[in-house]
Formats: sequence, structure tokens, C-alpha cells
Amino acid sequence: MKITLSIDDQIVAETRRIAAARDTSLNQLIRGDLEDLTRQSDARDVVEQLDAMWSEGTGRSHGPWVREEPCNRS
Repeated sequence: MKITLSIDDQIVAETRRIAAARDTSLNQLIRGDLEDLTRQSDARDVVEQLDAMWSEGTGRSHGPWVREEPCNRS
């Protein structure tokens, strides 16, 4: 998909310099940042779902957890 953005010329120039220093293009740099943003958003959604589940009390174990002693094999 192609989109049009209005960005200050100085910001575009500086971002192009950063992209060149990273041996990439402005397009690839922005695309990568947008992909990172969506992954972070997905991770936040998962954390929110887990928090909700824990606050509802679902998914908890029943009784204390006891670690089994290691088996002595000869």
C-alpha cells in the first residue's frame, strides 16, 4: 500500500542521513519502525489479556507446588 505523509523537510533530511548511515533506505527505515510498533502493540495486548485472566483468578494452580527431589540413579 502506498501512503502520503506530510513531514518537515529537515526531519526527512536527517532521517535520510540516519538511514544512509545504517545502509538502508528511508522507506525501509520507516517500514521497519512501523513493523516494530505493531509487534509492541501485539505484545501489550497479550500482557493485558494475561493481566485480566490473572485478576479474574482463572489459570491458577490448586494447592502448593512442591518440587520433587531428584532421582538417584546408579
